[in-house]
Amino acid sequence: MISNEDLIAFESRIGDIYEAKEIQAPVHLIKGNEDKIRQVFEDVKEGDWVFSNWRSHYHALLKGISPDWLEKEIRAGHSMHICNKEHNFYASSIVGGSLPIALGAAMALKRQGSENQVWAFSGDMASETGVFHEVAKYAAGHDLPLNLIVEDDGLGVYTPTQTVWGKSSFNGDG
Repeated sequence: MISNEDLIAFESRIGDIYEAKEIQAPVHLIKGNEDKIRQVFEDVKEGDWVFSNWRSHYHALLKGISPDWLEKEIRAGHSMHICNKEHNFYASSIVGGSLPIALGAAMALKRQGSENQVWAFSGDMASETGVFHEVAKYAAGHDLPLNLIVEDDGLGVYTPTQTVWGKSSFNGDG
């Protein structure tokens, strides 16, 4: 599995390329959750599906996608919608957009009798949407092999989550 240092170096290189205006499309970089995300990927098997969001670079690299292939896709303007059929990897920049597709993939795996699972990543703000709750409820009710992972950075578009929700704190007094 790719090291934390290599994950960070990849994102740093992409950031430099973007700032040099060599990428003509939006790019969303991530840094700081390497240990937690690597822990999740310890359970992701080769045949499993991974559905990601607009912060997909770490997910793609940890799923085994080549850094060279990924950089080529990012340079082509596909940073926030990386798809790689060979590695069962799909990402969408639409908030919550990949969740219903992940649900369908989990249903297909169950119907096929497959041992593989689906891993669907969501941001903390997207996890508060109706689509997230409907997907979670349906998957649980039908015992589907769907793992929902919420990456909580405490921010919604660079605004503290508690401010977005109109709360002064998360301890119940706001």
